[in-house]
Amino acid sequence: MAWQEFKKGKSSKSDVSQFEINLENNLFGLHNLLASGKWKPDPYKEFPVHDPKPRKIHKASVRDRVLYQAVYRVLYQIFDLNFIFHSYSSRNSKGIYAGIYSLEKYIKKTSKNHSKICHILKCDIRKFFDSIDHIILFNLISKKITDRNLLLLTKQIICSFEKTNGKGLPLGNVTSQLFSNIYLNELDQYVKHNLRAGCYVRYCDDFVIVSDSRIFLDDCLGKIKIFCKEKLLVDIHPCKIIFRKSRQGMDFLGYVMLPHRRVLRTKTKNRMLKKLTNLKELFDKGFVEKEYLEQVVQSYLGLLSHCKSENVIQQIERIFWD
Repeated sequence: MAWQEFKKGKSSKSDVSQFEINLENNLFGLHNLLASGKWKPDPYKEFPVHDPKPRKIHKASVRDRVLYQAVYRVLYQIFDLNFIFHSYSSRNSKGIYAGIYSLEKYIKKTSKNHSKICHILKCDIRKFFDSIDHIILFNLISKKITDRNLLLLTKQIICSFEKTNGKGLPLGNVTSQLFSNIYLNELDQYVKHNLRAGCYVRYCDDFVIVSDSRIFLDDCLGKIKIFCKEKLLVDIHPCKIIFRKSRQGMDFLGYVMLPHRRVLRTKTKNRMLKKLTNLKELFDKGFVEKEYLEQVVQSYLGLLSHCKSENVIQQIERIFWD
């Protein structure tokens, strides 16, 4: 029985029973490997994606993904309690839009509702996932985990992939999302407690500091560069250090925050309109189903619902009705 047929509900009762038996056997087999200490991670399968820039995703086997999800659930409950409130990537009740709203609140508060000059610093870590040091990461995890078996398993997962010698995490693993937050929590704590930057927001390896003083932000940047290099063995991307005054607007997580409004990033808008135009042409030729086209349109309308978008929606309407 094909898995796709099972998902679509086209399988018979006997097929379902056989699937359940196979699933149970596989889970018991995984359990036995773990209990005997014989589990070894399967090789990753690599494939490229464009989101929009090209990346290489490394996909674990189904068996290992089940294990990684279980490990993630255990570790998440332990480590998430220690993360700062304004870390928004891969966390329950957080996410992109919560991060955007928090940054806007900081800007509004610091600028006294846009009546005074407000300075913003945005940074990005160069090749972050490829640069995560396995030893540093494992030592950070070891500070909170005392169970020997869980530590050993975690170490195997960390070492199951490397981009260069002893460095790198696979994009695509659910554990990598948590590991990255554990790693950069060190930076978060440093910025909040040592540098005393009260208005700080981070999403994955992008972070922003808001202040009424450009001198303060310059000082923070210099100290953050040193901290990242010496403590975490990562570098701030020199071409992605951005200083802005709030009235100039700040591009963050796909949107540009301007005084009293938020707009979609120009590149995102152009990419969206191009994709919809191409999909409409394919639909007219019978290569794309109406259901899929409607799903794509609705997803983009959802994206636009978080910003000022009347003009963009009119452009979308012209694609379909002109």
